[in-house]
Amino acid sequence: MADPFQVLVLNNISARGLARLPAERFVAAKDVAKPDAVLVRSADMHAMDIPPSVLTIGRAGSGTNNIPVKAMSARGVPVFNAPGANANAVKELVLAGMLMAARNIGGAMKFVSGLDAADPEMEKKVEGGKKTYAGYELAGHTLGVVGLGKIGCLVADAAIKLGMHVIGYDPEITVDAAWSLPSQVRKATSLSDVLKNSNFLTLHVPLVDATRGMVNAESIELMKHGAVVLNFAREGVVDEAAVLAALDAKKLGCYVCDFPSAHVNTHPHVIALPHLGASTREAEENCATMVAEQVRDYLLDGNVVNSVNFPSVTMPRESNFRVAVVNANVPNMVGQISTAMADAKLNIHNMMNKSKGDIAYTLVDVDSKVPKKLVDAIARIEGVLAVRYLPVAG
Repeated sequence: MADPFQVLVLNNISARGLARLPAERFVAAKDVAKPDAVLVRSADMHAMDIPPSVLTIGRAGSGTNNIPVKAMSARGVPVFNAPGANANAVKELVLAGMLMAARNIGGAMKFVSGLDAADPEMEKKVEGGKKTYAGYELAGHTLGVVGLGKIGCLVADAAIKLGMHVIGYDPEITVDAAWSLPSQVRKATSLSDVLKNSNFLTLHVPLVDATRGMVNAESIELMKHGAVVLNFAREGVVDEAAVLAALDAKKLGCYVCDFPSAHVNTHPHVIALPHLGASTREAEENCATMVAEQVRDYLLDGNVVNSVNFPSVTMPRESNFRVAVVNANVPNMVGQISTAMADAKLNIHNMMNKSKGDIAYTLVDVDSKVPKKLVDAIARIEGVLAVRYLPVAG
């Protein structure tokens, strides 16, 4: 039996997730000196000295901004995440945000908390003050959903069931997401189409160059008077200064976000929550379970699912002897790998090669044991970033 894989746990990871790493093959702890893998939630790894022993990193959540993905790609290290595992938790918080904004719940709660329970006039003050917090119902209003992944589709479906009209926009919608999208959702042809027609705007996009500052002074001008913006995606997709100026001018009615800051926290028309999007017991368990399974599958069999920097490659075992190769996505790499195996008189039983951006990944099942000198020979091929021999443990 091979030595167990060492897994460094940087945050509190759900025990249910860690249970997916069988004790006979994995040791998961917070004080691992030479980890083969890292499991992380929110810890910032950018300033961390990541040991050269690390073969993979798993993020128990969807965003990977806290991980130096580019540096890991250069080392041939896949970074996994758990897309969709926290989708229901975020969906429910978006609904709560819309209700809080529409019914002035935050202000009403502050009003009540400021009353003196011993005041004999309290009931009269309640009746007199409640008119200040009168709101409106969600039914009949239009929700614009930007980003139609798992979360966006769930939000759209829930809003429809509440009697809302829904318009959605996602220029990169996947086939699976398209199938999951309720038929009642009107599909917009542009972001401006959504902005012009929405009473509520909810954002569910990653933070990339194309989405940074997506909601800005120019886009806000297209929105309906008194519209509500909800941001449970990433802080940077909204220009805070533009939103605050629009709130002061009463162009926007409310800004609901999961990203407190010195600028938004004190504004009377901002509802800022402390990063609660995925903070449910169920979401934490789902994320930990998903990412632990992906890390396990990669370490044991070389399969890649839900990696942000590697192509998806899953190949059923057809041999006890497997080689996994990570290389720069340049011509003739597969040919050189095959030639090296032929020179070592190994018969290739099955092979799969895929690429994503600058990274290519190859799994090869061969019919007999792989000598170390072959692994070393493949590692010396120019452009190879990492190579692993993955025999079935026994």
